[in-house]
Amino acid sequence: MDLHIWTPEGGGTGVHAAPAILLIQEIFGVSAYIRAVAERLSAAGYVVGAPDVFWRFERNWEADHTPEAIGASFGMAQQLDLPQAIVDCAAALGHLGSVEGVEGSPGVMGFCLGGTLSWGVAAAAEPSVCVSYYGSGVPSMLGMIDDIHCPTLLHFGNDDQYLPNEGVDAVSAAVAGRQGFVVNVEIAGHAFDNHEAEMFYNESAANAAWAKTMAFLGLYLPVG
Repeated sequence: MDLHIWTPEGGGTGVHAAPAILLIQEIFGVSAYIRAVAERLSAAGYVVGAPDVFWRFERNWEADHTPEAIGASFGMAQQLDLPQAIVDCAAALGHLGSVEGVEGSPGVMGFCLGGTLSWGVAAAAEPSVCVSYYGSGVPSMLGMIDDIHCPTLLHFGNDDQYLPNEGVDAVSAAVAGRQGFVVNVEIAGHAFDNHEAEMFYNESAANAAWAKTMAFLGLYLPVG
């Protein structure tokens, strides 16, 4: 499985070690959008590794957001063995932690499909922190919650066509009273952070959620 790596300027060299984040893709692969997110995190001082989640059946799949590409990407997601993908991403997390210049245990962050996988990785492995953006599978995976021991931030939109509000309410109820678990709901639909997808992107929600993400990382996986 390919793991695409971004290294912060002046860090991640072994001399100046930096914390790391495993960044898990949407259904569109390690796309222009995911690369842009990786660059944001790298600019903030993190080593970033983005695994090729579909590698077992379509290596380095990458798609844009035309109707045809969206349909093909959903086809890719339907082929995915989710438990195996969680194992694969947990292995990628372990590998990222061994990369020269990485300090401590990496965190995990994912968007859409990656938001679901991030939750699974948090349960299957020991990331230092988990940030999940609109993982539509999370409500059906709440049974894993007792296996998650890291601080976890979950972002959702209140008008997500792939994740009914009842699911978000179930997540909120499950994490209530658990130290280190935070649910953030923006006034937005699905994939609101994806600036490459005009039909989904919501700039104000994206900016608000990103500020909360960086504050969360600053608290639990600080740079420097």
